[in-house]
Amino acid sequence: MTGWRRYLHQHPELGLECQETARFVVEKLREFGVSDIHEGIATSGVVALIEGNKPGPTIGLRADMDALPMDETSGVSYASTIPGRMHACGHDGHTTMLLGAARYLAETRNFAGRVALIFQPAEEGEGGGRIMVEEGMMERFEISKVFGIHNAPGEPLGHIQTAPGPVMAAVDTFWIDIQGVGGHGAMPYQTRDPIMAAVAMVQALQTIVSRNVNALERLVLTVTQIHAGTGTNIIPDTAQIVGTVRSFNPEVQSMVIERMEAIVQHQAASFGMTAVLNYEKGYPATVNDAAEAAFAAEVAREVVGAERVNDACDPIMAAEDFAYMLNARPGAYLFLGQGDTASCHHPAYDFQDEIAPVGASFFARLVEKALPL
Repeated sequence: MTGWRRYLHQHPELGLECQETARFVVEKLREFGVSDIHEGIATSGVVALIEGNKPGPTIGLRADMDALPMDETSGVSYASTIPGRMHACGHDGHTTMLLGAARYLAETRNFAGRVALIFQPAEEGEGGGRIMVEEGMMERFEISKVFGIHNAPGEPLGHIQTAPGPVMAAVDTFWIDIQGVGGHGAMPYQTRDPIMAAVAMVQALQTIVSRNVNALERLVLTVTQIHAGTGTNIIPDTAQIVGTVRSFNPEVQSMVIERMEAIVQHQAASFGMTAVLNYEKGYPATVNDAAEAAFAAEVAREVVGAERVNDACDPIMAAEDFAYMLNARPGAYLFLGQGDTASCHHPAYDFQDEIAPVGASFFARLVEKALPL
């Protein structure tokens, strides 16, 4: 498994274009004796089916395959061989864990039903999970439940966490385009300075979290970019503000959009300008089915021991397109601790190979316990 993972780490692919990763996955599955393999779902996704020793329902197990568009600084001997790409979120490890489970399940088939192994592209932004669902994956393969697992830097090595209900946030993106009147930096009275309006908007937007929502609600509104200007003596015509919103409650999400629209319009008007808000809803919140989360935690306790399982972890504000699969079918998403390492999306991040057998064992045991002979 370490060999598979490090090969994948050296050959990262982005978005929907994970063809070489999918080719590697298919090659390994065939070596394991898996013959019912379906390729090209969501461009490069793979679903492989393993039949148990008796008939029964189908359980889906999901791993993501894509990497991130960034340079690696980990210094490991098996670092990315492709500049500007690296597996900075551990999807190479997730794919490896599912391959490990596949090998065991294909050898033993000690279950009554089927396993659908879901190797998904484009978790990092393009929503490969959404596309696979929209292409009819759940119906086509008669998947009744679905489970996924993600590595967790900073959590104790080999510990497993999950919870009923929301575990990861919805993610939205916004762009605010401000139209002013540019001119000479020495003569601001002849202009309508969009930078001043942008600064006021950024400050006002922060009041949505602090003054418009119950403090017990989880909500994040972060401005991540401000673009304006080209020179030290030029007041620009335009400015742009870009940011992200993370939430769990659809009513809170709607309130944020309404308040942002009002702030943008009225702040712009107060400076004698116009502005346009473009708000794009992204991945929905990742919400575990309560019964399936409890079942997954029970399986985890069998695999790693009760003292290493937290079945009531706090939600996190990161987002995950596994949410679309959980919206389509009951299931659960879990986190597997990988110790004191660099965080996900950091250029020095590296998946810890010691936890790959833990994740594979969890997947395999989950199938045997959910589909007993």
